[in-house]
Amino acid sequence: MNLKSYFSGGGLFDIGLSMSGIEITESFEIDETCCKVQKKNFSHKVTCVDLKEKLVISDMETDVMVFTYPCTKYSTISDIHGCRTGDELFLHAFRHMAIALPEVFVIENVPGMRAFPVVMEAMTKLPGYYVTTFCPIKTETWLPQRRDRLIIIGSKKSFNWREPEKGNAVKLKHIVEKHPNVSLPKAIYQRMNGVYRDLPIISDPDKNDIAPTAVAHYAKDKSTRLIADKNFPLGVRPYSVREYARLQGVPDSFEFNCSDTAAYRMIGNGVSCPVGLWVGNELKRYFSKN
Repeated sequence: MNLKSYFSGGGLFDIGLSMSGIEITESFEIDETCCKVQKKNFSHKVTCVDLKEKLVISDMETDVMVFTYPCTKYSTISDIHGCRTGDELFLHAFRHMAIALPEVFVIENVPGMRAFPVVMEAMTKLPGYYVTTFCPIKTETWLPQRRDRLIIIGSKKSFNWREPEKGNAVKLKHIVEKHPNVSLPKAIYQRMNGVYRDLPIISDPDKNDIAPTAVAHYAKDKSTRLIADKNFPLGVRPYSVREYARLQGVPDSFEFNCSDTAAYRMIGNGVSCPVGLWVGNELKRYFSKN
C-alpha cells in the first residue's frame, strides 16, 4: 500500500497509522519545526512544502491519500474572532484527490466543517467514489479527552467501513506524571481567584474526570485547563508536555525535539493517535478484500 499524508503537522495521525502496521511512503507539511520532529521520529520521507505550490504529478501512483488540513476557519471558536469563513486549503486537498484519483482518500477535520456546504460537496461528491462520513468520532472512546472529529473516507469500490468499537478507555490518572516539569504562570492564581471572566476547567484524576479538548495555544493559556494535583499550590497545575501528548495517545517514545511551546501547538493541532490506528486498520481490511 502506497500511502501519503498531507498537512501532516507533527505526525500524530501518522503515529496511529504506523501503529496499525501501515508503512507511510511520504508526508507533507509546511511547518519546519513539525518536519524536524517528524524526521526525528519516523523513517519515511518527510517533505517540507507549501501544498498550495506543490504539483500533483509526483503523486500519481499513490494508493491512499490522507488529508488533515487545518481546521481553524471551521471551528466554532472562530465565531468569537469573526474568522469562521472556511479557507482555500481544502481546494488544494481536492486538487490532489481529483488529479491523482487514489484508490482511497481520507479526510480529517472538525465537525464544524459540515457548516460549509461547498467544502462538504467537494469532499463527498467526487465522481467515481463511494464516500462514508463519520461524525462525531470521539477521542474519549480511547482517551481521557473530549475531542470530536469528522472523518470522511472515499473509496473506488463500495465497502462497509466500520465505526470504532467502544473499549476500555485510558483514564486520566493513567496519563499523570509523578514529577511533571511544569511552570505555574501568574494567570493561574488570577483565574482561580476570579480576576478573569471564566474560571479554569479543572479535571480531577481521582474523580475519573476527562480533560477538555487539547488546544494548540495551550502554552499561552495554561490557566484555562488545569489538572487537580495536591502537590501544587491551590491544588491545581497545568498539564506537562508529556501529559498533553498522552491525552492524544502519543507514545512516550515519541520525542519532541523542539520548544515546549511548539510541542503544545503541534499536539493541540494533531489528530488523536487512536483515530489513525482505527483508520489504518480499516484501510488494511479494505485492501485485503480488494
